[in-house]
Amino acid sequence: MSHVNVTINGRQYRMACEDGQEDRLQKLADDLERRIGELRGKFGEIGDQRLEVMAALTASDELLDAHQRIRALEGELNALGDVRAAAAERARATQTAVAAALNMAAQRIEKTTQVLNRTVGGGIAIG
Repeated sequence: MSHVNVTINGRQYRMACEDGQEDRLQKLADDLERRIGELRGKFGEIGDQRLEVMAALTASDELLDAHQRIRALEGELNALGDVRAAAAERARATQTAVAAALNMAAQRIEKTTQVLNRTVGGGIAIG
């Protein structure tokens, strides 16, 4: 377990985190500090606790929006997967139909060739 000293709203806090997460924790604290500073710039000195709550609510609002966008994108991704599967099935059906048509055409050509060979070979002398 690691410890990181972070500054939030001008106060130092010693925070524990898992090893390797120190930079992430520092970035999170820096983001919260930035939000508090922006709110202080907009609203002035309205109380530390109120600024901190407003910053937390702003971050929570963005997180909620991000979750909603993720769910919408997951829905679109699932729909695209369904479209892709349907298109692949249509492609397989088309390939099967084309192969069957080519086989039938080849059979007709073969029959026509056999008829021509009998006609030419049996009735007319070439030479």
